[in-house]
Amino acid sequence: MLTTLRIKNLALVADLTLELQSGCNVITGETGAGKSILIGALNLLLGERADRTLLRSGAESCSVEALFDVAKLRAPLKTFLDENGLEPCEDGQLVLKRVFTAAGANRQFVNGSPTTLNTLATLGEWLVDIHGPHDHQSLLHPARQLDILDAFGGLGGPRAAFANLVARRSALAAEKTALIVDEKTYAQQLDLLRFQVREIGDAKLHPDEETQITQDYQRASNAAKLLELGQAALTALSEAEDSVLTRVGAVGRTLQELQRVDASAAPLAAIQEQAAAQLRELQGELSHYLDRVDLDPARLAELEERLNLIHSLKRKYGASLGEVIAFAEEAEKKLRSLEQRDAELARLNAELKKLDGELLRAGKDLSAQRRKVIPKLARAVAKELAALGFKQSQFDVAIESAPGAAGFIVQEAIPSPRSSRREEAHTPVGSEPPHAGCHNSERSPQLSRAGFDRIEFQFAPNPGEPPRPLRAIASSGEMARVMLALKTVLAAEDDIPVLVFDEVDANVGGETAHAVGEKMRQIARQHQVLCVTHLAPVAAQAHAHFVVTKEVKAGRSISEVMLLDRPGRVTELARMLGGQSDAARQHAEALLG
Repeated sequence: MLTTLRIKNLALVADLTLELQSGCNVITGETGAGKSILIGALNLLLGERADRTLLRSGAESCSVEALFDVAKLRAPLKTFLDENGLEPCEDGQLVLKRVFTAAGANRQFVNGSPTTLNTLATLGEWLVDIHGPHDHQSLLHPARQLDILDAFGGLGGPRAAFANLVARRSALAAEKTALIVDEKTYAQQLDLLRFQVREIGDAKLHPDEETQITQDYQRASNAAKLLELGQAALTALSEAEDSVLTRVGAVGRTLQELQRVDASAAPLAAIQEQAAAQLRELQGELSHYLDRVDLDPARLAELEERLNLIHSLKRKYGASLGEVIAFAEEAEKKLRSLEQRDAELARLNAELKKLDGELLRAGKDLSAQRRKVIPKLARAVAKELAALGFKQSQFDVAIESAPGAAGFIVQEAIPSPRSSRREEAHTPVGSEPPHAGCHNSERSPQLSRAGFDRIEFQFAPNPGEPPRPLRAIASSGEMARVMLALKTVLAAEDDIPVLVFDEVDANVGGETAHAVGEKMRQIARQHQVLCVTHLAPVAAQAHAHFVVTKEVKAGRSISEVMLLDRPGRVTELARMLGGQSDAARQHAEALLG
């Protein structure tokens, strides 16, 4: 849910912090007070293009910040943040921020990390649905409509099974594509793979040999210097007339004389003996080291050649010997596959044929189940629309099936129970699709993980009018009420946590207004609702009521928002009903009651 919205220097707002509540939040106020600014601020956070004319006069920058509680969000938010290099949410809190300046700078942040507008837009699709003149409506997209239909019908299992079949088919098709090449390319690939396998195989590589080879090469290339330094150290230690060991021996004899004169000097003699023993050990180790230093030029050349080979193979096939060896194994696998191309193609074709049969059966079964669900959805939505003032409207769901494995298209529109257009339920192949954007019979359809179907919600608000795609509805009031009916029916299945309704009361009055308010409250059981309204019956149903006011301070207009207590709600509802008369206040009390 959206817990906090802060706006600075946007239009009439100087600095405003709105603390929203769960359930239904309603916003009211006089026309021109600034209610639309709140919706505009949310749109900015959802990736809408910034209009710098909205920057408050005299301000250098504008910012909008929102805090969302995403602890119960079903979308893969954590994975998305990781993949985009964004900071994770702390304590289930997601922070979005948008800043733009008069100079044209535009910045956006997620949990403090800079990001892009596209990222904000993606997050917005998971978090907020805005219904109104500036809508952000996921339900208008056919793909989202199909998701909702499947969720309403409990078809997640069959759909996931179909998607798995599509993924398997794609993998097999990719293998087949790799094998189908012309003879010249085929021969070139064979030659290249054989060369690569042979070159790496002849090297007889070991994953950990490079370190040892490098050390041996360094030692061999510096052998003369190593001998010179080692011999100088050995001479100073034991071979010179005044060597270290000779002088240590003299010190030992002196300490023994001292011990005979003073027995307490015995520990000094013992220390000398230990030092002499360590020096003799050093002499032996140094002699062995010099014996191992090899001045053999042939050995040096051999090590250099091996090291050059390792570096050459790494440049071609991988950053490490392990990667080079892995490359060889993969190349050998491809080589075997190409050498057995005919057998591999026969195997892949057989598997694809079998899989196409499974896909066709699974897709047709999924389509059949969807056709059974569509009338139930249409009836449920039609019932809600009737309560919202559309007594004689039609709500249909057009469906188009295109089984890719069979290469044909069947078009079908299943209307609501009140529709008399049953004869249009089966449309001949090649006729006009039921909605824009569908495949036509002249083009092979793409195989989708969602099945063979595309659907489109269609609506006719008035008797005698043919249903049209929901996204083609011109009236924002009609659109908002249809969305309200859909949201009521689909509240349990829809994953988007925050729903915003603007102008849902357009051309609405009487009992319909009460119905709109009841729908808002009903939806608020499953989602957080934010509603901008001019209707008292709608506002009275809210769990939290905010009023927007416009005041003049220091010669400038400023919009402010305040959460109302019960007496404040009575006063505001009475204003919406026409004034502060006793009758209006009694009516307001009755609505709240």
